[in-house]
Amino acid sequence: MAKLYFRYGAMNSGKSTALLQAAFNYEERGHEVLLAKPEIDSKGDNAIVSRLGVVRQVDFTVGAAEDLLDRFQRERARAVQQRGRDISCLLLDEAQFLSEGQVDDLLRIAIQLDIPVLAYGIRTDFQTVAFPGSRRLLEIAHSLEELKTICRCGRKAVFNGRRVGDRFVFDGDQVAIDASLASGGVEVAYESLCGACYLEESGGVLNRGWRPKLEFSYGEEPDADFT
Repeated sequence: MAKLYFRYGAMNSGKSTALLQAAFNYEERGHEVLLAKPEIDSKGDNAIVSRLGVVRQVDFTVGAAEDLLDRFQRERARAVQQRGRDISCLLLDEAQFLSEGQVDDLLRIAIQLDIPVLAYGIRTDFQTVAFPGSRRLLEIAHSLEELKTICRCGRKAVFNGRRVGDRFVFDGDQVAIDASLASGGVEVAYESLCGACYLEESGGVLNRGWRPKLEFSYGEEPDADFT
């Protein structure tokens, strides 16, 4: 049985480069692959772009409410007709932008269609909160692999800081891909940070604007104030 793989890491950990290398490895050995990414990822238009300068067009993009299993089946049939061979693997970039239902479809592709799925993405946003797609992948993927990168201080980076101009920001929408989403057209950029550097920039705050809903059974009250 094929498996669903989730390969994740902070920004600039080489996820797109690793995906393109995996696609090359499959094709070098005579296999056919399909490359995809969520439609919301406007960076590179319909291409996957690595920091090393390697660019490759995807075979299809996935809409926010699209049935991913059905779309894959249609793209698979088209590829078989054009290439004369079946697909050996689906590789998907920016998987954090998928919905939970679309991640479930990735598992169905691996298990029910027996086609390996390699999904690449980041785990958490600039507020250290998991993206819905990443959270679901962490829950159901057969294999989890962290791709590592370093912080400016030399430690392992685990978080993604958002910069607007020359300052870090910790409030705003979860997704901000292009500069037009920044106030006044100021460029939005991201920097991989270790826990210490993230807390230094955020003033010690994690999950700003988000608090868990605590539930207690049998009429018990919490022992401490968590608000």
